[in-house]
Amino acid sequence: MLFAAALLAAGPAFGPAFANASVGAAAPQFTAVDANGKTVKLSDYKGKTVVLEWTNAGCPFVRAHYDSGNMQATQAAARQSGAVWLTVNSSAPGKQGQVDGLGAKAQIAKDKAAPTAYLLDPAGTIGTAYGARTTPHIYVIDPAGKLAYAGAINDRATADEADAKAGTNYARAAVLAVKAGKAPDPATTKPYGCSVKYK
Repeated sequence: MLFAAALLAAGPAFGPAFANASVGAAAPQFTAVDANGKTVKLSDYKGKTVVLEWTNAGCPFVRAHYDSGNMQATQAAARQSGAVWLTVNSSAPGKQGQVDGLGAKAQIAKDKAAPTAYLLDPAGTIGTAYGARTTPHIYVIDPAGKLAYAGAINDRATADEADAKAGTNYARAAVLAVKAGKAPDPATTKPYGCSVKYK
């Protein structure tokens, strides 16, 4: 399972051209349409901690975190601390996990998820700007607009529900560190999961 996770985390051999969103640098700005048809900009949340979560409901790694309740609990804890949680779907049309607004809302309801907004990124614009390679892939942006954390949601690179709940939650720790005015430690980790289904 760990070997399979490593292969999936590596992403496709021939994929999109990724930008270099680096921890400590300004987070790439973006504009997207959410599941409700509303235009959302990163700049809308200036002065707040923002978490970006890449998702694909057909990915077993994503399912482990949602079916165990770990992702929802992490979302809720982040929002309770004052952070904004943006779930991003960069699956291209016809690819695994791709949904329209109605599909996204149905998935949110089914999973009892708690994001601030669910962003549709079928062209992969946001994903490639950040270099998102897996689902899940987590980024935490501090109130100053700098990328503070990038990587895995936790330290258990499996699609097992028990590991999803038991692992060290890097995403939650990063949000708490930023809230305390500290740099997350670790600030970068290797993401794992299914490759993002770009075109």
